[in-house]
Amino acid sequence: MAVFFLAPGGSSVRYFFFNPRQMWDSFVGNPAKGLSSVGIGLLTNIWMFLLCEVLVLIIGLLIASVRTSQSPVLLPFRLLATGFTDIFRGIPILLVIYMVGFGLPELGIGAISRQSIAVYGCVALTLTYSAYVAEVYRAGLNSVANGQLLAARSLGLTHAATMRRVVLPQAIRTVIPPLLNDFISLQKDTALVSTLGAIEATRAAQIYAATEFNYSGYVVAALLFLALTVPLTRFTDRLIARDRSRRLAGAS
Repeated sequence: MAVFFLAPGGSSVRYFFFNPRQMWDSFVGNPAKGLSSVGIGLLTNIWMFLLCEVLVLIIGLLIASVRTSQSPVLLPFRLLATGFTDIFRGIPILLVIYMVGFGLPELGIGAISRQSIAVYGCVALTLTYSAYVAEVYRAGLNSVANGQLLAARSLGLTHAATMRRVVLPQAIRTVIPPLLNDFISLQKDTALVSTLGAIEATRAAQIYAATEFNYSGYVVAALLFLALTVPLTRFTDRLIARDRSRRLAGAS
């Protein structure tokens, strides 16, 4: 027998949040009524996440490499990299989204000020998450024993070759689990771009709720995000457990 939870005034929680017809309507949308599809909106979240993930991996690694370098020539770049990570880890991500999404279009700098809202959202997310991922990379690079670096240099390897052949293969294995956790957060934070007006899953659900006075669209958006994040979370847990087993086996 179905159980109904009643909100004040006799309104059913099932009707306002778990109405099958409203959930389906919000998922497919209704252009005739000006309602966006939550399902199609999720595609925006997905391509933003994939684009940001690639950019963050590259930029974060470059920043971490500069920060771990001991070359005196790179001192100015180390200072810039340190300032970058301090600034973008210290500013709330929503504030970065506002500054990039509303600020860049007002500057009138040619093509830079004529991009779509989703592109500005990707820029803001990439800036913030590159700072976090750079620190994850740096922790992994610093975890490699100094003796291995000295051994590589004694064999005649350059700094670049040492990083590529000795340090990175070991560091990447260490940082994969925390990187995946960061990307789980990145997937969810793509929803913050809705504050700029981008029609992604969260914004589509908001439009549906404001038009139909029903919140089932929010539940649909939540379920879609769960369908993306939960498998990645379980995959991360599996990697962590496997890495722990290997370390314990090596210790014994």
